[in-house]
Amino acid sequence: MNLIKSLFSTKLNALLTLVMLGLIYLTVPPFLNWALANATWDGLSRKACAPDGACWAFVKARFALFFYGRYPPPERWRVDLVLLLLVILAAGALYARRRGVFIALLLLALPPVGGVLLVGGIFGLPYVDTGDWGGLMLNVVLTYVAVVGALPLGILLAFGRQSNLPVLRWLSIAFIELWRGSPLLAVLFMGLVMLPMFLPNGVTVDNLIRAIVVMTLFESAYLAETVRGALQGVPSGQTEAALALGMHRFHAQILVVLPQAMRLALPGIINIVVDLFKDTTLVSIVGLFDLMGVINQSLKDPNWLGLAMEGYTFAMVLFFAACLVISLIGQTLERQFGSAARTPRR
Repeated sequence: MNLIKSLFSTKLNALLTLVMLGLIYLTVPPFLNWALANATWDGLSRKACAPDGACWAFVKARFALFFYGRYPPPERWRVDLVLLLLVILAAGALYARRRGVFIALLLLALPPVGGVLLVGGIFGLPYVDTGDWGGLMLNVVLTYVAVVGALPLGILLAFGRQSNLPVLRWLSIAFIELWRGSPLLAVLFMGLVMLPMFLPNGVTVDNLIRAIVVMTLFESAYLAETVRGALQGVPSGQTEAALALGMHRFHAQILVVLPQAMRLALPGIINIVVDLFKDTTLVSIVGLFDLMGVINQSLKDPNWLGLAMEGYTFAMVLFFAACLVISLIGQTLERQFGSAARTPRR
């Protein structure tokens, strides 16, 4: 009853409610009919699909390609294992009692272990060129590695921008403003297309590594400003109290101020991670086949021409689900940090 009263509390609210209900009625039922009721789920080509419904047979036929790219099918268990390790360590970092161990493993151990598993070439694992990586797997790898690298760099830049040393402060400001003032697509183009033109003959850098470095540096500038704002939000009395207890200024900043600042910066950091995950689709423009790149290539198959709606709808659902998971993780961390902050010390 309270909801109905809120929706129809005034004439304007009632009009807006009726308009929104009308829009829902005009859009949702037709979409459900197209996506579910009249959809075709099986088929070997576009010819098997009904004309008035979605052709999910296209997604079903390309399902593995959308997730793994051209990663060799016999070796895809390695991708699944890395994803499983990521889920287990992330869950442990959120809910385990000794979460510090899981956080350390997540940030320090998983990147090299995951890299060995995915690339191979040692321990009897066949080598898989990064050019064969693609699909949603590539979006996840780019986001994870860029965040792991950008977060500590962003924290250092935030402290550097507040430093009393003029050289360090101005270098940090120059770095942050340079990367924040450049479009991501432009720096990706510079790093992946133009950089090889300036390298000596015979010197090459893997495209995936270049993309990771560019995205790490780009995101570190945004994280630096988020952390800097949070550092300024911590009362100066916290530092003064730590110094009065005999702590060195460096230890006071790292052990007292930074943990409180990270709690304040968490919503902004989660927002940056969500944006980064969506921005990884830009790498398809510079030759890396992430989920969107694989979908665009699949739409050129003569057997599946004209199915852009199905491909992009599938991509939208996957990106929405992934971003929702990231947001839920952020909300969980906010609740835990908030509870820890409110817990009285004995």
